Amino acid sequence: MAWLFWVLAAVAVGAALAVVLQRNVYRAALFLVLCFLAVAIIYITLNADFLAAVQVLIYIGAISVLLLFAILLTREVHRGSPFNRLKFPALLITGLMLAALVFVFVNWPHNSVPVTGGQVAVGTSTMPTLGATLFDKVEGFILPFEIVAALLLAAIIGAIVLVREK
Repeated sequence: MAWLFWVLAAVAVGAALAVVLQRNVYRAALFLVLCFLAVAIIYITLNADFLAAVQVLIYIGAISVLLLFAILLTREVHRGSPFNRLKFPALLITGLMLAALVFVFVNWPHNSVPVTGGQVAVGTSTMPTLGATLFDKVEGFILPFEIVAALLLAAIIGAIVLVREK
């Protein structure tokens, strides 16, 4: 399983680089979908089922589709950004941040992370524990989920109304 993790990590990093370096905005959005998908599969390999489901539903299903619709409904987006003067400073800052993250990860004492809260045995699914916590009849969060769904629907309808031709 370790080799699969590293292959997916390479795909995710490659797709993220393609998002940044791609001149065509539509293709960059498609590479972003590939990056989100690779991260979701990484979550599955790490037994984080809920995070994988959220990654697929929210990021791939909602945010990526929203970005693609925004790109397709925007006029003259195929030309790209004429103001590309900050590409090299952004690359330098990103490289420095990556170096800092790698330094912290390499020097982190991996066995000192405390585990608290609802614990799940290694190799088992996290979905039943999270489902019981979220949708409990006494202290659950079903009402906030329904409110967020109605809010997202209103936002989508508002975006369509703002974009349509007069």
